[in-house]
Amino acid sequence: MPHHSRPSPPWFLLPGILLVGLMAFPLAVVLWRGATDDFASAISQPAALAALRLSLLTSAISLGVTVTLGTPLAYGLAHWRFRGRRLVETLVDLPVALPPAVAGLALLMAFGRRGALGPLLGAFGISLPFTTAAVVMAQIFVAAPFYIRAARIAFAAIDPHFEEAAIVEGASAWQVFTRVMIPIAGRGLLSGMILMWARAMGEFGATILFAGNLEGVSQTMPLAIYLGFERNSSSALALAVVLIVLSGGPHVCPAQNRRQLAGERCQRVSRCQAHSSLPTHSVTSHFALAIRNAICMIRANTLHLNRASAMKSLAKLN
Repeated sequence: MPHHSRPSPPWFLLPGILLVGLMAFPLAVVLWRGATDDFASAISQPAALAALRLSLLTSAISLGVTVTLGTPLAYGLAHWRFRGRRLVETLVDLPVALPPAVAGLALLMAFGRRGALGPLLGAFGISLPFTTAAVVMAQIFVAAPFYIRAARIAFAAIDPHFEEAAIVEGASAWQVFTRVMIPIAGRGLLSGMILMWARAMGEFGATILFAGNLEGVSQTMPLAIYLGFERNSSSALALAVVLIVLSGGPHVCPAQNRRQLAGERCQRVSRCQAHSSLPTHSVTSHFALAIRNAICMIRANTLHLNRASAMKSLAKLN
């Protein structure tokens, strides 16, 4: 039954309204000033376009590397118990609280020309500081924990019975990971990807220390905004508007589709059940049935079905 609570008194909501206003009003002013200050001509300037292209390119590469390397790490941290696990979790989460300037200094001391690995990299003709690769490394260092944390929580929330059922039906560890665990944790992984990408797009401190501020090479949008206040404020405002839209857009769009998804959940679950009841005659029929059953539960979980109805659906399929 829905829970109805008494409306909160105005004096109780006032602190929250003040805090929301503190965050919303400056953003609204930037959006208004940027949109009314000849946005088209400001964003079409060569320096602004170069910063936009570089930010999109480096953040996309950072996201791909983080998802590829971070997803198995998050799964291992969520499901495996090993000595030093707490230390690994602390190291992974540390960049979230670490000042970006300290992160940039750490990268420079580790991979700089005079850093710990600088001579070794120099022997192979590799120089990382003040390059586009340095921008990617800075973004990964600072933003990857956002994805890993979200993915770890998503994997940890999965009912272990799904994994056990797939293993009993003959699925390998790779099949369990790719066909069962990742689809079930899909919403959490997507949320982590959005957070990581938005944080990478806005990275400033570590980038300017480790990669510098070279136009077309390491000057991303946040660095172009910083430099734009000294040269062209309209360009800085235009880039700020783009950053706000790119960072906030992925968070707004899923919220707008929640009601539509909720309205379609019964139809999707029915289609899932109908597909799962198809006859199978191959040698791998049991494994295929287990996978289809898991997919049915995945969709039910994604569409916010309660646990009781989801388990009832799975029992009918079996």
